[in-house]
Amino acid sequence: MILLDNVHKAFGPKQVLRGFSLEVPEGDTVALIGYSGTGKSVAIKHIVGLLDPDNGTVWVDGLEVPSLDRRALYRLRASIGYVFQFAALFDSLSVRDNVAMGLRRQETLRAREIEARVQEALALVDLPDAADVFPSELSGGMRKRVGIARAIALRPKYLLYDEPTTGLDPVTSAVINELILRTQRRLGVTSLVVTHDMKSAYAVASRIAMLYDGKVRQVGTVDEIRRTDDPVVRDFIEGRANFSADRVA
Repeated sequence: MILLDNVHKAFGPKQVLRGFSLEVPEGDTVALIGYSGTGKSVAIKHIVGLLDPDNGTVWVDGLEVPSLDRRALYRLRASIGYVFQFAALFDSLSVRDNVAMGLRRQETLRAREIEARVQEALALVDLPDAADVFPSELSGGMRKRVGIARAIALRPKYLLYDEPTTGLDPVTSAVINELILRTQRRLGVTSLVVTHDMKSAYAVASRIAMLYDGKVRQVGTVDEIRRTDDPVVRDFIEGRANFSADRVA
């Protein structure tokens, strides 16, 4: 289980998280929604120790992330796959080498085992013949799929997705949504999906939480969020202009 408990985070005078609390139970896919720039990506970076909270704390499988030493943090990160917003692939490396990167850093698998993991991951994202291609030869949607393959090649317990459908057309977004569901079904991973795309949130999530003004404004099932009476949440999910929304630039 992932638990963020009363997390506060500021960058200089800019207060981004103001008592953010969220639980991601094992086996769930939770979508974290909210306006652009309100701190969704900041929140999930605390889970892998890329950021430490100013106050509050973060727990993963009973381990308090901010208190872990470097070796323990690296062990934890091996159980968490992170799919970056723009895939974060290395253009100088082939798809094979991008997907294999995390496995090679672990130094626990032999070359043929790494190759088998790479091929397995690429097949799962429907790119079985892309191993020798370079990222510059791929479409935006294919790059995102390689990013997912790199994350699942580690066989993680948890998957964190940072805006997985940003910049994609509706058809390609639907493909990414299906891949998120497929990895959950086949690998049994627990997922946290950061998104402002409500169609994607409704498609992949078992629960949805909205981040607003540095806190979780509401959390519930898809049906509960669809039926919400909260005016702030309803404005967001229905795409209504809300000029009073307190956003972080």
